Amino acid sequence: MKKPYLFIILFVVNISSGYCNDRISLAYNTQLEQVSFAVNNLKSDMFYEGKQLEVKSLTDSIRTGDLVVLIKSDNRSPFESLITEGDFENLNSEGYRFKRLNGMLFILASEQNGAVYGLLELKEHFELEGDFNEIKDKVVNPAFEYRIVKFNLPWSPYRLSKATEVHTHISRDIGFWEKFLDMMVENRLNVLSLWNNHPFPYMIISENYPKASSFSKEEMQEWKIFWKTLFRMAKIRGIQTFVINWNIVVSPEFAEAYGVEEYNDLSDVVKNYTKESVTQVINEYEDLTGIGVTLADWMGNFGEEEMTPQKREDWIEETFVAGMKDANRPVKFIHRSVLAGDPIAMRELIDRADLQEPALVEIKFNWSHGHSTPKLAITHDYHSGELDERFWNPAPKNYKIQWMVRNEDFFILRWGQPDFIRSHIKENSKDFVNGYFIGSEGYIPAMDYSHKPFSIKTWQYAFEKQWMFYKTWGRLLFQPDTPDTYFINQFEKRYGKGKGHPLLEAYKLSSNMPLRLASFYRSTWDYTLYSEGFIEAEPSSRTKWFDRSSPFISIDELINHETLDPNMVSIVDFSNKTKNKEKIESNQISPLALADASENDSRKALDLIKPIYTQTNEFSGALISELDDISTWSYLGIYFADKLRAGVALQDFRNSGDIEKKKLAIQLLENCLDHWDQVIKFTKNRYNPTPHVSTQRYGDNFQEFSWELLRPQVERDIQIAVDSK
Repeated sequence: MKKPYLFIILFVVNISSGYCNDRISLAYNTQLEQVSFAVNNLKSDMFYEGKQLEVKSLTDSIRTGDLVVLIKSDNRSPFESLITEGDFENLNSEGYRFKRLNGMLFILASEQNGAVYGLLELKEHFELEGDFNEIKDKVVNPAFEYRIVKFNLPWSPYRLSKATEVHTHISRDIGFWEKFLDMMVENRLNVLSLWNNHPFPYMIISENYPKASSFSKEEMQEWKIFWKTLFRMAKIRGIQTFVINWNIVVSPEFAEAYGVEEYNDLSDVVKNYTKESVTQVINEYEDLTGIGVTLADWMGNFGEEEMTPQKREDWIEETFVAGMKDANRPVKFIHRSVLAGDPIAMRELIDRADLQEPALVEIKFNWSHGHSTPKLAITHDYHSGELDERFWNPAPKNYKIQWMVRNEDFFILRWGQPDFIRSHIKENSKDFVNGYFIGSEGYIPAMDYSHKPFSIKTWQYAFEKQWMFYKTWGRLLFQPDTPDTYFINQFEKRYGKGKGHPLLEAYKLSSNMPLRLASFYRSTWDYTLYSEGFIEAEPSSRTKWFDRSSPFISIDELINHETLDPNMVSIVDFSNKTKNKEKIESNQISPLALADASENDSRKALDLIKPIYTQTNEFSGALISELDDISTWSYLGIYFADKLRAGVALQDFRNSGDIEKKKLAIQLLENCLDHWDQVIKFTKNRYNPTPHVSTQRYGDNFQEFSWELLRPQVERDIQIAVDSK
């Protein structure tokens, strides 16, 4: 049977006078939680602007000049003479329409989420204009069905470190999650995915394996209140929730109590426990949207007992899929493609699962460093990174793909480059793609422990400092044609008129630095690149040039490293082409051209923010930190430019013996030290040394990260050039 439409109508009369009153009434079905959330947002915003929003039930009398949000399925009275079925035909899920008729303004939507987004746009319009008079007719549909935040949890973490442990308390704080979820809905991010090794002992006391969890009944009750509150808060905001794990792993308590291995144990005990836990979690958490599972790490990919792709999928079918089928309600399913090795086995599993809704298949875009080139160069479906089109060719019928754009490249400095995101979406919007993941593995955006507690620190949480990251990704995944004026207005709302345009342009130009480095310096898993630190803590491929003495990318490593973007030419290849008098193709980017682009953008960014610096004072708060981050990126961009030029000069010397090339390389690397000192100048007094990057295989000098701590490595590059023969 065809599902009936759920109609949402915002009705406004007497536009010329009603919108300008200090007291405006809004009537709606107050039983609708999601619409109530948006109405309360609008009411609060209007209150702070000196206008009162009087909320009424639809059963109350509606006066001329009122706003009316009307939800209808069968009966559209009293508006059926104005609104027809045709008005809803082009509206997708979460879409909405503004439509004026006979002096009235309607918002039409097919379900509550669309109404929420429509009301939030009204709120944003009111913040800029102070009324609703200029709302134009239009239809808004989201570009992607799934706009997903990846959030790693600090308990049972995938990576155990100080950078994880510091977030444990905040990540249990519902006050933190309320702000995080509000940020998500404001930016049109509609899925929260929560990741850790093994979530079940923190969510349930297993009926048949009670010793799997170390918590008492009272402690588990506290956990259950936390989870249920979080999932409910998300649902009210129209945000879906998933819990995702790293597969064949149990708690240490389970391993000890039931005589199994903690990782990669294929026994029936672990299978039964996993299956029953999936079922119990689904049954006990009614607002949880779905379950996710990953292949790879503890499915024999790195141990002695290697599992075939078919064996991995069989294990998932006997545990996760079987557990979902035994549950008392259907849920959605995320099947990660990481190290799948064979998409056919995955396809067959999803076929047999017979899910009510298409599965979500996440594929890492350019492995762990999606903030690089928008061209799909590698994935994580194989150890080699090779692309396998069989994941999407032929086009899947019962699943869609979501690109995972991981960020392991900037955790401290603010970032926002809407042009990159627009290019990424344009390049990678395919029929088989219905969403994106954004987020990190080595970074949790909760406690901002990197920034020192100065007066300019006016934010509480790390995600609040990185507001442009979430705003650019979220709004552009919802509407890729969102204009720059929207982001300019956001800057001006924070920092005042006249600052929006130069700040946005400076953000764009300076934020290109990590994108260029990650495109030029091919990387794979998390620690093979940390762009803002110019660090390669672990090698991405077998190479004699990887320098285990330091995680810093030395001049020799930069010279000899392969590129990720196929159009970019490495330094060693470029120098060899020059030696052999070979031409660079028109579509190729040489290291010198990349250097020029990096320096030009960086210097333009610095020029743009100079006048704004002069307008700041002790009361300017976060604006000063924003400007300092732009300056830091810019000097990193100039550093990168001169280091590229130095690499070309040094390799040319090695190829030709031309001593002038060696002198040039030394001079450029001395310039690099000056640029690095500028980076230190803009970061030393603001940021603490942080334990972001995995450097446990190095000495005591590299247990924490800061730009100042790496200065001896920048100096060392000069000596490498001096000693070259």
